[in-house]
Amino acid sequence: MSIVKINVLTVPEEQRETLEKRFASRAGAVEGSDGFEWFELLRPVEGTDSYLVYTRWRSEEDFQAWMAGPMQSAHRPAAAAAAGGEGGEQPKPAASASTLWSFDVVQQAAPKQA
Repeated sequence: MSIVKINVLTVPEEQRETLEKRFASRAGAVEGSDGFEWFELLRPVEGTDSYLVYTRWRSEEDFQAWMAGPMQSAHRPAAAAAAGGEGGEQPKPAASASTLWSFDVVQQAAPKQA
């Protein structure tokens, strides 16, 4: 089955809009990658200042190939943008911390077809 990578980004409230705009500007950066299955940027509703960047991959090897391969250059602007780097200047980072979680998908369910 698939694997899931969740990047946990600590984002102060005043930087939320900036982070979301920076991720929106990178749309399409990962979607064509071999083994890529899903992406979601999850905004916290209450009780935390952590955004979750959820990606799902066919295998760990596919994720590692994306990180090390040609898509690495596409990911760097997204990471730099999420952190605040655009152009030649280094604006204030939108995220103040980042942690990567990894999971194997062991069960899954989808809505029943009517």
